[in-house]
Amino acid sequence: MRRITRIATVGIASAALALSATACGGKKSSDASSSPSESGQKSAAIAYDIGGRGDQSFNDAAYAGLKKAETDLKIKGAEAEPTDGEGEADKVQRLTELARKGNNPVIGVGFAYAPAIKKVAPKFPKTTFGIIDDTSVTGENIANLVFNEEQGSYLAGVAAAKASKTGTVGFIGGVEVPLIKKFEAGFAQGVKDTNPNAKVLSAYLTQPPNFDGFAKPDLGKAAAQGQLDAGADVIYAAAGLAGSGAIEAASAKGKWAIGVDSDQYNQAGLAKYKDSILTSVTKDVSDSVFNLIKSVEDGKPTTGEIRYGLDKDGVGLADSNPKYKEMTDVIAAVEKAKADIIAKKITVKTAP
Repeated sequence: MRRITRIATVGIASAALALSATACGGKKSSDASSSPSESGQKSAAIAYDIGGRGDQSFNDAAYAGLKKAETDLKIKGAEAEPTDGEGEADKVQRLTELARKGNNPVIGVGFAYAPAIKKVAPKFPKTTFGIIDDTSVTGENIANLVFNEEQGSYLAGVAAAKASKTGTVGFIGGVEVPLIKKFEAGFAQGVKDTNPNAKVLSAYLTQPPNFDGFAKPDLGKAAAQGQLDAGADVIYAAAGLAGSGAIEAASAKGKWAIGVDSDQYNQAGLAKYKDSILTSVTKDVSDSVFNLIKSVEDGKPTTGEIRYGLDKDGVGLADSNPKYKEMTDVIAAVEKAKADIIAKKITVKTAP
């Protein structure tokens, strides 16, 4: 796998996690490898969101899709990492370089790439650009890969309410933006529909334009500790790399954590805390990336809005933890809620 910039390396402890988010090294964008036209091999590229590869969550899910494409479609994969405190111009340069080198498609991982894709996509009309978690920017060569996060979060709320012994649960959002508020809305609704007397504590780590809340595990850990001290015994964090800190805090107190985006029970960097990860709200980012790459390889690039919900298993709730599988009442409640959402008996809110 070719890399464009640094590779984040995530350790188990929060200090190591935080270090990985800020470490620099490896190739700079200007040192990128030879283009596909030079090697004669087709190539697809992804540009990572805040936290980079190794976040055990959102970015790693995108990487898994690229890796699958490398294996199954025999293409070359290119990756580009973000830099701390970067601006729109940096993203524009990153996407431009990836497209100029012949990568197709070029996928921006996260809504933060919307302004950059709006500028770059028209300059490369024969290249398909994908953007995950955004529908604000459209074009003939743009694919919007979006998810019903609120639906998966609703199921997490049901599980949290059923598993909680104190009747108090916590939600931690990385940055207070509309996308993350979808997670909060679904979770809180699932909790309240399951136990109207339950208390939901909510906290956001940072406010835009400060997006550190997606990248710093120490912020997630501190927020989770505060909620645990207030009586919460289940913590759900939608905060990217920062969510690792919340998982660590819950584990230290012997309480439950709920992961996000990837099945975090199975993430190697979180192995020390896996027994405390009750479940995870999954987004099939991996398949969305792979499917877009395959559509280009098949000569029929997919563009426009491509939505993944419960009805297509585009979002869901992981059951990897054996302790979760033993909770038959929790599983039954979650399955009923899933069926009711798909049948449109339950409409899940997208804002608190």
